[in-house]
Order: sequence, then C-alpha cells, then structure tokens
Amino acid sequence: MILTMRVILCLFCAAILFGCANKKLTAFTVHNASAADRKNEMVEVPFDSAWKATSFILVDEAGAEIPYQLTYNNKLIFQASVKAGASVNYKMKAGTPQAYDTIATGKQYPERLDDIAWENDRIAFRTYGPALQASGEKAYGYDVWAKRVSGLVVAERYRKELKEGITYHNDNGNGCDFYKVGPTLGAGTAALLVNDSIAYPYCYKNYEVLDNGPLRFTVKLTYNPITIKGDLSVVETRILSLDAGSQFNRVTVSYAGLQEATTVAAGIVLHDTTANYLADAAAGLIAYADPKDDKNGQLYVAAILPAGANNARAVYFGTDEKKERGAFGHVLAYTNYHPGSSFTYYWGAGWSKWGFNTPDDWFRFVQQEAANKKVPLSSVISHF
Repeated sequence: MILTMRVILCLFCAAILFGCANKKLTAFTVHNASAADRKNEMVEVPFDSAWKATSFILVDEAGAEIPYQLTYNNKLIFQASVKAGASVNYKMKAGTPQAYDTIATGKQYPERLDDIAWENDRIAFRTYGPALQASGEKAYGYDVWAKRVSGLVVAERYRKELKEGITYHNDNGNGCDFYKVGPTLGAGTAALLVNDSIAYPYCYKNYEVLDNGPLRFTVKLTYNPITIKGDLSVVETRILSLDAGSQFNRVTVSYAGLQEATTVAAGIVLHDTTANYLADAAAGLIAYADPKDDKNGQLYVAAILPAGANNARAVYFGTDEKKERGAFGHVLAYTNYHPGSSFTYYWGAGWSKWGFNTPDDWFRFVQQEAANKKVPLSSVISHF
C-alpha cells in the first residue's frame, strides 16, 4: 500500500534547494529504518515556490523518470520503494516532465445530490452533500465503493446510473457500491463524544478541491455548526486526501469554537454482532470485516491513529437506536482533542475480490500499516 508519509527532513538551509538563482539541482536520499520493505509509498518533501516556475523532471538511480506532483500545501510528492534498512536516491534534472496518468482524482456530483466521490487505482469513496441533507435522508459517514480494476470508474458509474439506468449497486465488471452507511459513522468518520454520546456530523456544507491528481486528491470540507454542551456552537473542518495506490485516506480534523479538551473518536459501523473486528488502542487501530455478501463478496474497513488511542472497543446500540440507525453499533478508537489543535488519522477499506481474500488477510495488512506509521520513511536533501 502507498501511504502518505510524514517525511523527516534533514535540511542544512533553504539555499540548498533547487532554485532559479543558483541553478543547483536537488537530490533526495530516502531511507527505510524499519524492518519491513516499503513498496510504492508516497514521500513528501517541502518545495520552494520558485520550483513552480522551473521545468524539471525527477529520476531514480537508473535514470528513469519518476512521476511527481506539486501539492496545494507546498509539497513535492513521489512514490518510493525501499527495502528494509536500505536507502534509495532520486535526483531532479532540468527538463520537461512527460504527461503522467491521473491515478487519484475526485469531484462533486451535483446531479447526484452533491455527492463528492473520489478514487485511486485501488478503491473509491464517497461523502454526502447539502442536497442530500435537504432531502431529509440521513447519511452521516463515509461510503466505500469497491473496485477491481486500476482504471478510473466513478464518473462512468454515475453516468450509467443517472443516464442509462444501470445501477452501480451491482457489479457490472469493475466493482460496485454495496456498503451501507445510513445515520452512522460509516467507514471511519471521526466525531466528538459529548457525555459518552456521539455528536454525529451530517453532510458537508462547503467544499474546496485542493489537489486533483495525478498522484493525490485532496478536498477541504466544512460542516454546519453543531450545538454541544447546551449552547456551544462548534464548526468542523476536514482536509481529506487519497494517494495513488493507497487503501487509506488521510484526514486532518479541526473543531472551531471548542473551549475545552473533548474526546473524539474514529468509528466504523458494525453491521452484525460477530467478533470479526480488531480494536487495539496501543497500536492505534480498529478494523472490521463487514458481513459477507453472497454475490458481491466481503468489504473490510479500518482506521489508524498514528499516535495511538486512549481506548478502542465495540459499542453496541440499544434496541431503539439499533432500529433507528439500521446497524448494531460501532467499533471506536478514542483520543483527546484540544482546542486550537488538529487531529490526523487514516481510514480506508479493502475488498475480498481484489487483494484481500479473507478477513485475516485484511487484519494483517492493517496491523503492518499501523506499524509502518511508527517508523516513517526519512529523506535527506542535498544538492549538486
């Protein structure tokens, strides 16, 4: 899996970076200090705004050109594969980059009640917008769209559903949407907990696409104020990104108006009462295998809190809430949110028809990814 890594950078000074004035080129040495091989993980390097005005390519040790992207928040991102304990080198060279295939992308679909849907070469996701909220339908959490082809499928699925009457709830060759969200946290949504009760976020109010490929999709979502603790109005903002090759989204959540430390939890809806889930607070992960569908197979969902969790457990609904939400409960990973800060975590999914044959395959994968977060790839920048 490709993960968005928090790259530890050793910078001598800003002057060593590639720039128009000195025409010096930049090299990157990416090191893997962990005991696990890392394959096609996304590396982030801060870049100077002058790079935007300079045409360059990025090459590996063999001189082959490597796709890269310049992101909205001043990062140069590219994928690196590094053996355990090893390092690999990349260089900038003057030149015009070739046109790269778009692998991670998304958009709003106003024709489908303001859905925002996005995807990469592994999987697709959806979140719901103001038109759906105005309709009265309740869908609070993230949705998962399974896919089993590396090409882009979301726009085609919407077109066929809306214009040709071919539902995307059936697998017509590239996957389908058979995940159930409803008035729950769905596939890993975060929410504040007030008096041990989830303050459910509803559909987003405003959005801004910040990155749209070729390697990363990023969207900023702002939500309507929610009232907690009597009359306290809190506004939630999320910055969500999905990288090429990754099963996981990275989300940074902040709450404006909060006046004291409050518990926040990432949650996955439980569609049955089996023990087919993991909840490991020390590792900072929760994972769940949705009930198997005889026709469509089995979806798997997980969330990773890189800093670990205060607690992780399943919480089941009472009889009335079970009926209201059409589900049995959530598996939740808890942490503390402090006013003026932000909370970053990962959530994502996999499918039995593409890469994860059994729940155990998924659980092992999630455990390894959570471990990788504790030993991120590091990058040293130099110039020549």
